[in-house]
Amino acid sequence: MIITKRTLPRRTFLRGVGTTLALPLLDAMVPALTALADTAADPARLRRLGFVYIPMGCDVTRWTPPSDSLDELSPSLAPLAPVKQQVTVISNLELKNAYPGTHATSNASFLSAATAKRTESTDYYLGTTVDQIAARHIGRDTQLPSLEMSMDLLSVVGQCDNGYACVYQNNLSWSSPTTPLPAEAHPRIVFEALFGEGGNASARRAALKRRASLLDSLSEEIKRLERTLGPDDRNTIHQYLDSIREVERRIQKSEADTAENPLPDLDRPVGVPAAYADHARLMFELQVLALQGDITRVITFQLARETSNRTYPEIGVPDPHHPLTHHGNNPEKIAKVAKINRFHVSLFAEFLERLQSTPEGSGSLLDHSLYLYGSGMGNPNVHDHTNLPILVAGGAAGNLQGGRHIKFDAPTPLANLHLTLLNKVGVQRDAFADSQGPLDELFLPIDA
Repeated sequence: MIITKRTLPRRTFLRGVGTTLALPLLDAMVPALTALADTAADPARLRRLGFVYIPMGCDVTRWTPPSDSLDELSPSLAPLAPVKQQVTVISNLELKNAYPGTHATSNASFLSAATAKRTESTDYYLGTTVDQIAARHIGRDTQLPSLEMSMDLLSVVGQCDNGYACVYQNNLSWSSPTTPLPAEAHPRIVFEALFGEGGNASARRAALKRRASLLDSLSEEIKRLERTLGPDDRNTIHQYLDSIREVERRIQKSEADTAENPLPDLDRPVGVPAAYADHARLMFELQVLALQGDITRVITFQLARETSNRTYPEIGVPDPHHPLTHHGNNPEKIAKVAKINRFHVSLFAEFLERLQSTPEGSGSLLDHSLYLYGSGMGNPNVHDHTNLPILVAGGAAGNLQGGRHIKFDAPTPLANLHLTLLNKVGVQRDAFADSQGPLDELFLPIDA
């Protein structure tokens, strides 16, 4: 039998006026005779790696699952119930190189497992972070090798914490020991970086104002493409474009709400939702689009900075976060810290459900992604860096053995987990920072 079906390249783009839009994985991109193959078995589909950082540790008593399984979730992790079979909680991981125990080193060491040079000046020195090692290998063929995101719009400069430069708290990602990568908190700017024509922030904002929608200039290209696709692919395209349109609508609504607000608000740029949860959900939705369109395969996201004084009145915590963590074993303060922990987990759980409901190949976007969620601090009351709150989520093409709680008998380097994740997405290394070896128990054997 002769097969004449032509396929679309995986790196297919729609191009409009000043706009380039990557497409999600379509059946038409799968070679003839393999369109029905299980793409979850394709190693390329494993190459998505994300990291979500929460500041100032946790209340470990309400975080730690009560058994080796996730049949019963702890109070802080209860929002993960719908996706718990694709989640593994890991206890007793540590960051030795984060001592002497500061907020700055908690953030800086989380992805580097390196010791931050103590300095208040620009001669800072850390280490290349795990996400950037991954990006050099799995991000070479994407529009953005990596995407750095945060929730805090103000990056403090100077000295922030016991003689450590603020750069250590501002940045999770470092492409070299001397090169921190700033994170973007403004959803409009992230959206433009993903779907706009580039240029600096001012140019991108001005370009976006000249057109009502990103998709308007692509309408003819979209129609032309749809005529070449089958029903399933057309449905995938429609869902993807609807998601983009919804993100646009939410950003524009946030801009309108802010513009119509008669009260001065000099600290919050136009286009950022006033409510923390709305802002976080929008940033998570942008990650879904970036992964679905294969615009990037490596993402870091800081849900809040260390020493954050953000309040959370929407969950009954009007007190600033940082002072609460220095609770002095006050039960009321500890309970409020746990509420914040649960709130952050709930936002991440919503994101995982969104990935799980986004079809890709024979599975979902979650099946083909790995995310590490956690903090570089354990007990914030004493600034320690052991028994960190850590979990791994995703499908890893069926090899992540989820629904479990792994608890090590002795403190184990977080770098072991970083090494494991690198190897799992195809970046083979013998060691990372102070690692002692990969965590083989995290994944099922390939032939299982």
